[in-house]
Amino acid sequence: TVRINRKKLLVAMLDANLNQKQLAEVVGVSRATINNVSCGRSCSDKTAYGIADALNVELKQIIE
Repeated sequence: TVRINRKKLLVAMLDANLNQKQLAEVVGVSRATINNVSCGRSCSDKTAYGIADALNVELKQIIE
């Protein structure tokens, strides 16, 4: 499991002009999953890589 940094995620989402619902659709997960990650909960490696990919960043740029 991976823990994504909340602030880095928010900045990357703003840079990509995506809200939680849009990011969830691109990644293929529920909005609740994105919300949980945004609140500091850890997620699977697959989800983390999907989020990084959708935001056009390297995973190491958004993890804690």
